[in-house]
Amino acid sequence: MPKRSPQTFHVLIDTCVWLDAAKDYQQQAILAALEELIRHGDIALILPRIVVDEFNRNKARIIEESSRSLSSTLKRVKDVVEKFGDPRQKRNVLRQLNEVDHRLPTLGEAAVGAIGRIEKLFAGTSIIETSDAVKLRAAQRAIDKRAPFHRQRNGIDDAILIEIYANSVAAKAPAGTRYAFVTHNTKDFSHPNASNKLPHPDMGPYFSRVRSLYFITLGEALRRIRPAQFADLMIEQEWVEEPRRLTEIVDSIGELIDKVWYNRHQVRREMIEDGRTKLVEKETFPVKDHAKRPIQRDIWEGALKSAAKVEKKYGLDNLGPWDDFEWGMINGKLSALRWVLGDEWDMLDT
Repeated sequence: MPKRSPQTFHVLIDTCVWLDAAKDYQQQAILAALEELIRHGDIALILPRIVVDEFNRNKARIIEESSRSLSSTLKRVKDVVEKFGDPRQKRNVLRQLNEVDHRLPTLGEAAVGAIGRIEKLFAGTSIIETSDAVKLRAAQRAIDKRAPFHRQRNGIDDAILIEIYANSVAAKAPAGTRYAFVTHNTKDFSHPNASNKLPHPDMGPYFSRVRSLYFITLGEALRRIRPAQFADLMIEQEWVEEPRRLTEIVDSIGELIDKVWYNRHQVRREMIEDGRTKLVEKETFPVKDHAKRPIQRDIWEGALKSAAKVEKKYGLDNLGPWDDFEWGMINGKLSALRWVLGDEWDMLDT
């Protein structure tokens, strides 16, 4: 076990942060820095059983997705090149894509390696079981509709997580002991009406400006906890922010297109339900009034099936409704990514 001192930071890292560290090769340097800070006793993990169990349930999926998501994207790119590519360059492009395809299994191996490193950190940490008192306080949050139950969803695991953290902060400890909570789940843990770097007001009593800190990225947490050591470790790891790969851009465009289309579909659905738009067996042309244009029934039935697929793929929690700011961000991201790949600005067709 690493040697601890009153200056040791006790850090609870949410499961989503561990999973993202495992699947994103760009976070390998951050993971290495965390390992070093733990080894030197600068950081001690607060490790709830619920985090370990959730990580174990999802690690196989992370390994599979690390190569599968890129493989499916690469296949789509190859199909496009095959159909529409410049005949003079097509062979060379396809050869390079095939070389990338051949190397894809190494991405899965990288995820396996990261998962092994995380499990080693878990093995060296005492696991905190969920007490009855924690369960009761988490249940009371649900009754009171306090975060993380403020979004009409089952947030019992998140509630247990924050209550275990609260126990740690409240426990008797040497003077100067400090704590930190790290999560990527800003919708459930962050302030809904201010910066998402602030905790939700329902959890505010568990945090302070000095003794108990809230972070939404692991890198930011490590930088705040041990600035000099973290900077040195990053230099040692030669960590740089690499440009996004084409596959990441294409995947992001696909997701944003799905979400924009789904929002428009829901608007059209409301118009049908309240009678502003009619369903007809067969649409007639030319259309005289586009504002009152009906929808052909079989086309609408196909749209409903497509919407169900989108809901299954992303989950209803990730499909809105969004406020004006969030909706603007989604459309802005889609426009920017399409511009990078050659479209004109404000190209939002779905």
